[in-house]
This record gives sequence, structure tokens and C-alpha cells, in this order.
Amino acid sequence: MSAYQALYRKYRPQTFDDVSGQMAVTQTLKTQLVTGKMSHAYLFTGSRGTGKTTCAKILAKAVNCLEPQDGNPCNRCAACRAIDSGACMDVLEIDAASNNGVDNVRDLRDDAVYTPSQVKMRVYIIDEVHMLSVPAFNALLKIIEEPPEHLLFILATTELHKVPATILSRCQRFAFRRISQEDIAARLQYVAYQENIDLDDGAARVLARMADGGMRDGLSLLDQCASATTGELTAERVYACLGIAGERKCAEMMGYIANHDTGGALALFNRLYADGKDLGALLDELACLTRDLLILKNAPDAGIAMLSGVASDAEAETLAGKFSGGELIRMMEQLETTMAGFTRSASRRMDAELCLIRLCRPELQLDAVSLNARLTRLEEQMRSGIPLAPASTQPPKERQAVQEIPPEPAQEPTEAEQPTEEETPLGFWPELVNAVRQELKPPISGFFTPAVNAPVQGIVRGSQVILECANAFTLEMVSTPEILSLVGRKATAILGRPVSATAEDRSARPQTSEKMERLMDFGRAHQDIIHIKES
Repeated sequence: MSAYQALYRKYRPQTFDDVSGQMAVTQTLKTQLVTGKMSHAYLFTGSRGTGKTTCAKILAKAVNCLEPQDGNPCNRCAACRAIDSGACMDVLEIDAASNNGVDNVRDLRDDAVYTPSQVKMRVYIIDEVHMLSVPAFNALLKIIEEPPEHLLFILATTELHKVPATILSRCQRFAFRRISQEDIAARLQYVAYQENIDLDDGAARVLARMADGGMRDGLSLLDQCASATTGELTAERVYACLGIAGERKCAEMMGYIANHDTGGALALFNRLYADGKDLGALLDELACLTRDLLILKNAPDAGIAMLSGVASDAEAETLAGKFSGGELIRMMEQLETTMAGFTRSASRRMDAELCLIRLCRPELQLDAVSLNARLTRLEEQMRSGIPLAPASTQPPKERQAVQEIPPEPAQEPTEAEQPTEEETPLGFWPELVNAVRQELKPPISGFFTPAVNAPVQGIVRGSQVILECANAFTLEMVSTPEILSLVGRKATAILGRPVSATAEDRSARPQTSEKMERLMDFGRAHQDIIHIKES
């Protein structure tokens, strides 16, 4: 019984025409081989799994092939068979990660001067060349600068910036692009057909997306999933096999976050965790979806073609309308911070749960980014006129008790209750807010809203308009001379008499900690609070 061979090795391309997604590179190399205008040193750069080493091996065969076919090796002659089997001593593949010392390169340089014994050209393929030490690079530079005619160097690296400029200037450089999801999915379908694997189109797309532009990764994932399941390989089976959340669960989780439904988000998280889903993969998919929504907010037309595919296009467009740009930026930063801390975390589950709570409850954070996110949400709410599903801060039992109290019938104000010159006229504040907002820009304009519990409330006392601010931060933001002057001018026009504006911090009350007061005021600025009128 023959040993099993991994799919990425079994289906490694043997000619340039078999290489997927690198047409610019392969066509240029084929043309050079046909015309005989070959360089003595090549540098292949690009991310992992994009075909650098594969093309290096094909090039090594092509320059030594006895019967080349339009720049491709025939794969039948003695030279091609010897190179494929690893029996050709004149074609050497060196891993620079484990042979990075100056002595290793000196040995290579001493051997390179000898003419090849089996084929026409001696070829050195140095993989991960950026791992060489500085002395090793210096030793390599000498022979690359003045190589014998029978010598060909093919260097490959994933980190071009670590290769010295002296090496770069002596090589022909070819950049390998990330392979498109369409090309990867098509190749996976071909391999699945050859291997009698029943691969669903949806599963092929999921695997292609997870490959992140690397064909080798895509084939490795297909190999893993095909060996772990029987029957048709669907998207859901791929998710189950790899221990990730799946696009429908990710969109469902984002819906809970949009509605500030902390309970729903944590319940879904608990189910996924119990099913063995990887927490890092879950947060990574949430980050990908957040990135998609941010792109749709800023490029609604062109953004469709740029989506990662974590959720369907329709789901992404629906979810994008539920968030402001500021909220999405805050969410992205929160997800990135949490994932970065996973490597040194004592409890990844606790970190992930805390992350979800913070995503659902932005009012729990008082930093500038969170404040800006909430202000932009208010701005969009004001522009659209559609409430964005505020969450209540009251416990369910308390809300129920409050709602059972019948509202008191409205009464006409008595003559004694009619506004006087010392009291705030009816309808004054909404009209003033309207006038002020026309000349303010975000985020400052977000402080001025006609809501009952807005961050800023205005009252008239004699010849002054008092801006009562929810907290010290709001006071600092709106008490600038420019804003107070603007408010005074608009109030004068509305009241028909000269008034000036001043600002006060209404949160400075005794027996209440400043931090708790700020939290309560911020919460009231965003959420519907049911007030009970004391008898």
C-alpha cells in the first residue's frame, strides 16, 4: 500500500501553464526561455502559497529540459525526471531558515564554480532568502555579482524588505500576487473532481476565502475537511470541521450587536463555544464583517466587489445601515485589541465575552473613541429620523412596574403656570437646537438635540440662556466662546430680546461619585428613560 500524499504536493503544477493566478510572471518566464534572454539570478517575492517555489522548480526544469515545449518543460526527458525525483545533484533547493550562516553560503559558493555533471545548468533555489545573516548575504553577493555561465540562482522570499539592496539590484524581480478567490475555488473543484470528493460550490467558496490568496493553504484545508467527513462537503461541514463560526452565525451575531442585545449575543456566543468553535476565528470573522460594513458605508457602489464574503451581500448591506462609521471604527479597534491580547491571555473566553459586552454596550466606555462613536450614531439618527434601537438601562422587572402606572391625563396649564419672562418659553429649546445645528459640525452638533435626555439642555433665566451639561466633558466641549456666542445670537433672535449664553455642569451633585454620574448621564443621552411622576 503506497503512502498517502498530501493534495498540495500531489497536484503541484508541473508546467507554467498549470500555475493559477500568476499569468504575468509565467508568461514573461516562458518568453525569456523561448528567446534565450535569461537572467543569471531571479528573485521571487510574494505571500505564502502563491507559487514562488513551484515556479522556481519549473524554471529549473525548463532551463535543463532536453525537449522544451513553448517555454514549458516536457516532464518526460531524463533531465526533467531526475529533477522531479530529486536525484539531480546539479539542482539544489536550500532552506535559508536552517542554512543561514556564512559557512553554509561559502560552501555553496565553492561548489557552484564546478560545471554541472548531469544537466546543462547548475541551479540553486534558495527559499526564504531573507533569513540569511548579513555575513551570509555578503558572501552570496560575490558569486551573484559575477556568476559562471552555467550557474542560475533563484531566490524566494515572503519578506522583500529584509533583502539587502545590493542583492535586489543584481536580480530580476518577479512579484507573485495573491491568487483570487475565483481561481482558488476553480482549482479546488478540479482537484475535488480528480479525487472523487463531492465538493459543494458554497464549500469551495468558503475554503477559497479562508485560503487568503494562497493556493497551498486552500488545498491543505480541502485535504483536512475531505478526510474528516463523508458524503457531500458543504459549507456547514467545512465550518464544523475547522471549528469556525460560519457566515450565517457571524451575521446573526452582528445583528445582536447592532440592536445592543447583549443577552442575545452572549447566548449565541455560549452555543458556539459549547460546539467547540475557535474564539480567535469567531472574532476574526466579526472583524472581517466589520471591515466589510465600513467599506460599504464609505463606498456603497464599489464596495460590493471588495467584500470578504463573511456574510452575503444582502446581509452586509442591511447590517451596514444599522451602524454609523464611528461605531464601526470603534468596533474594529476593540476586536483587534482583544485578538492581539489572546496570546498572553489567561482566559480567552472571558476576554471574548468582555469584548462582546463592550461591542453591545458602548455606554460602558467613556473614552474619546467610544464617545465619538455614540455621537455619530446620534447624528445619523437625527438625519434619518429612524431610531436606532436604543437599549434600556432599567432591569426588566423595573420597566414592567413603571409601565403599569397609568399616565396622568394631560391638563391645560393654569394662568399661574403660564411661562413668564423668568421661565423657559414653550418650544424654545427645540427651535434653538434647530438653529444652532445649522452652523455646527460633527461631533459638536451631536451634543445639541431636542431629546429629553440630551447631553445638553437649555433653559432661560432672565437675560441668560443656561446650557445645562450632562458632565464635565460635555461642559468643556460646548462652553467655548464661539459656541456660547452662537447660542446667544440664535436665542436673541428667537426670543426677540437680548440674551447671553452660559454653561453649567449639572452632574456636580453631592453624594454621587463623579464617575458614576458621568456613566448615568451618558446612558441617559442615548436611551429612553421612563420617568415616574411623584405624587
